[in-house]
Amino acid sequence: MITTIDGIKINYDIRGEGAPVLLLHGWGANITLFDGLMNLISKKYKAIALDMPGFGKSCEPTEPWCVDDYVDFVLKFIDFLGNTDDLILLGHSFGGRVIIKMMSRVNLAFNVSKIILTGSAGIKPKKSFKQKSKLLAYKMTKSVLNSAPVKKAFPNALETLRKKNGSADYNSATPTMRATLVKVVNEDLTHLLEKIEAPTLLIWGKNDTATPLSDGELMEKTIKDAGLVKIDNAGHYAFLEQPYIFHKVIASFLNIGE
Repeated sequence: MITTIDGIKINYDIRGEGAPVLLLHGWGANITLFDGLMNLISKKYKAIALDMPGFGKSCEPTEPWCVDDYVDFVLKFIDFLGNTDDLILLGHSFGGRVIIKMMSRVNLAFNVSKIILTGSAGIKPKKSFKQKSKLLAYKMTKSVLNSAPVKKAFPNALETLRKKNGSADYNSATPTMRATLVKVVNEDLTHLLEKIEAPTLLIWGKNDTATPLSDGELMEKTIKDAGLVKIDNAGHYAFLEQPYIFHKVIASFLNIGE
């Protein structure tokens, strides 16, 4: 399904009937990855997923966004849905980051009854001395390559540097989404975890290298009412890598019968 919010075309999917469960995907992903979860959750609930702006079949923002911009947009999408009292939120990676920031807002127009975070982003890792040195060298080189004389003599040098030093997500993004990614990953939300009041299920792949298990363990300690489930032989996409176990955990938390 397609709708337009604030001039941005948004692709979304709704399955089932009952209390609403909103699923928010990770960076670079889209709602197709949630197909199995949507089928499971829609057995008892109204499962809702959207391609967030800049991903899947949804259009990009017109300018770089920060986490708060995505929160504002998701709140408008929830308002568009209507009848979302006792909303349940499920977020993977970047989607979890948006949920954490959303839960710091006061006077939300709806109640969040439960939260599920899997491989959630939001905790900014501390850089080692080697990483700090590499970043400093990159910034200095970038400054030189960005000067007018050098750009004229070596027009492709800056892009080559970006490709060499940037992550896969960064290199595959458009300029707008690259700037958005930089804004998003540089915001640490650790201090907001204690503001989450709803019962929270944390599900982590033990082999997650994008958002390490230590992030999930810190969230379990900091969120008031949280429990952490660790899944063997799974990484950042535990819901795709170990769907049977993942679905069993979700079904138990949401009281979904066989």
